[in-house]
Amino acid sequence: MACLITNLPSQEVWVRKEYLTDHQSGHGEFGKGVWVSAKSIPGRAFYFETYLPEYAAMYDKLPISAFVSEPKTPEPDMTLHNLQFWNCMDYGVVAVQKQFIGSMHYEVYTRDYGPQTGTYICTLDNYHQDPDAIDYATSENPSEHKSHNLIELDNGQFCLYPNNRTRIYDNSLTPEEPKIPDFKVSTVYYQVENGHDRDGLGNDENYFCKTAKERQNIDENDENGDINK
Repeated sequence: MACLITNLPSQEVWVRKEYLTDHQSGHGEFGKGVWVSAKSIPGRAFYFETYLPEYAAMYDKLPISAFVSEPKTPEPDMTLHNLQFWNCMDYGVVAVQKQFIGSMHYEVYTRDYGPQTGTYICTLDNYHQDPDAIDYATSENPSEHKSHNLIELDNGQFCLYPNNRTRIYDNSLTPEEPKIPDFKVSTVYYQVENGHDRDGLGNDENYFCKTAKERQNIDENDENGDINK
């Protein structure tokens, strides 16, 4: 799995020229680009690597606020912290396209500009990539983990928002007036091998193995002469 960098869908975008000059010039100008990859560094915004055809060049470390879908200033023109809600959570990163929700209508709840609508592109997700390194981050903590849904907004910008700041509408499945989620944050570490009677499978060489409890029930049934239980 990817560490630090992951491939992206080849989304065509326009790059705000000032991001290509370290904000020293080019304000109000735009250049054609195609996304190549995204980098994840804990405590920072995602960095997008972008191919610039007219220069035959690649430019790295562009935040999501550097991009628009049309070569014009968007309205509203939202800041970076309104376009990415949380920083990257770890070096481990993957990009996945969730096909079932891919064509649904998205609504994101921004910090300062209220609800904004858009179209899903893919999801960037963090994990702790090195089991030998101390996990100082929270990417695998149930109550703290966040997905970063990459969405092309109808105002002309792009954003990265977690599930709990989005609503997703399907014309066929979603009712006209959907309920407001009353969910609580998940805090449980779910697992299935501890917290119950030991299975005792270490001394069972049969292909269709049976747990200690299953073997005990068989023995008891044999003693009682009841093979149907």
